[in-house]
Amino acid sequence: MTRLWSRLRGAFRRLSLRRQLLLVVLGLLLASSVALTIATSLALHAYLVRKLDEQLVAAGNRYSVSLEHPSDNDADNGGYSSVVGQPVGTLGARVLNGQVTAAGIITDNSSTRSVSARDQQVIATLPDGGARDVNLPDLGDYRIIVTAGRDGDLQVAGLPQGPVDETTDQLILIEVVVFAVALLLTGVAAAFSIRLTLRPMDRISRTAHQVTDLPLGRGAVTLPEPLQNEAPGTEIGQLTDAVNQMLQHIAGAFAERQATEELLRHFVADASHELRTPVAVIASHAEYLQMTEPGLSGSGAEAVGRIRAESGRMGELVQDLLLLARLDSGRPLQRGPVDLTRILLDAVTDGRALSPDHEWELELPAEAVLAAGDEASLRQLIVNLVANAVQHTPSGTTVTVSLARQDQSAVAMVCDDGPGIAPEFLPHVFERFARGDASRGRGGGEGGLGLAIVAAIARAHDATVSVESRPGRTCFTLTIALSPADAAAAADTDADTVAAADTNAAAAADTAADE
Repeated sequence: MTRLWSRLRGAFRRLSLRRQLLLVVLGLLLASSVALTIATSLALHAYLVRKLDEQLVAAGNRYSVSLEHPSDNDADNGGYSSVVGQPVGTLGARVLNGQVTAAGIITDNSSTRSVSARDQQVIATLPDGGARDVNLPDLGDYRIIVTAGRDGDLQVAGLPQGPVDETTDQLILIEVVVFAVALLLTGVAAAFSIRLTLRPMDRISRTAHQVTDLPLGRGAVTLPEPLQNEAPGTEIGQLTDAVNQMLQHIAGAFAERQATEELLRHFVADASHELRTPVAVIASHAEYLQMTEPGLSGSGAEAVGRIRAESGRMGELVQDLLLLARLDSGRPLQRGPVDLTRILLDAVTDGRALSPDHEWELELPAEAVLAAGDEASLRQLIVNLVANAVQHTPSGTTVTVSLARQDQSAVAMVCDDGPGIAPEFLPHVFERFARGDASRGRGGGEGGLGLAIVAAIARAHDATVSVESRPGRTCFTLTIALSPADAAAAADTDADTVAAADTNAAAAADTAADE
């Protein structure tokens, strides 16, 4: 029973608030209707039984008088000297020494009829006392009173309970019909009223969903308009005010965050611009020193070489920071048809030259694939993905670069069969300077800015970049829209393919019919 109640309570809690309120209203009305029906039927039944008892006492008195003044035909009428004034169905009997000596029933024509032997057997066993309910085998339910006579006999009088039960049943039927109609009308009215009352909740819910669907991670955010409070002072009005205050706080926090990001972007851009010149000067002086001072000691030459190499790395980092700052500023990129086939071919060619210790595979379609975007940015994206595969995998790893059309998009993939990326690091690979464990090979766990630039370029092109990794296979996938010309050509090609397939199918059907 406890488990059933727990399940019912759980099912009720999973319902919407509207349905819960409607069920509560209908449940209370149903319980009230049942209680009222039971109370009124019991009260009416008790009242009718009380009136029946009064009639029964009067009938018993008249029967006693008829027994004390018998007439010549008492044997024919069950002991009644007169049946005038007695209700139809009135039972009269006389019991002496456990035997029924006289018994009769008043009929509708003011005459009497005899009582069956089975009913007389029941009557003979009735003790002296007040009114009681007795079931007679042939006559049915009767209200009977037994009184002691002067001659040591028992005088029995009874009235049928059928009219009382019929009246009570009729009342119950009427109440059931009335309450059923009332329950239906109340349900419709309550559903409409609840829907009307909770309508502001729908607006609050839609506003909350709009906020949750906003890209809150970065960039400018346009929040929904504040809600109009149509029921101030009520619980819904208080909730509306709370949501409006929350929207104000969120708007303020976003404005502050955006201002901070803008300051940070300006700082990074300014710092990168300022660093670019001294880094270039350091690299130039190191190169000049190597060229003009051939007599440097071994350690000195090595130090100058390290200065030149690290200044080169610093220069690349400055360029990456400038690129990220430009992408974060939201300035639109120059869009046009970009030959992804050529970009991937160049990236693999450069990879083979720079990393001959890796195995390289290239999978390209027969025709060029043109994407809509900025060629320099997309080339940077592919180069970064290829460089990431080389940097974080050991020698002998196979790097596979592929390109394909999928619906109205171009899908470029850079995969390797290296050790894979740690699962806990996988959600953070596109973050700036993300750091994981060293399971990715010789590059260690440092992500740098390469993949962050990949993600930023993809966002700027309204494209998506994703990663899947397990030991023995890591794939980065870029999905970008085809250029309008390539998309139209792909659609025409698909239509021609479908038409050719239909033609071949029709020809095959005709051939089969001829055969």
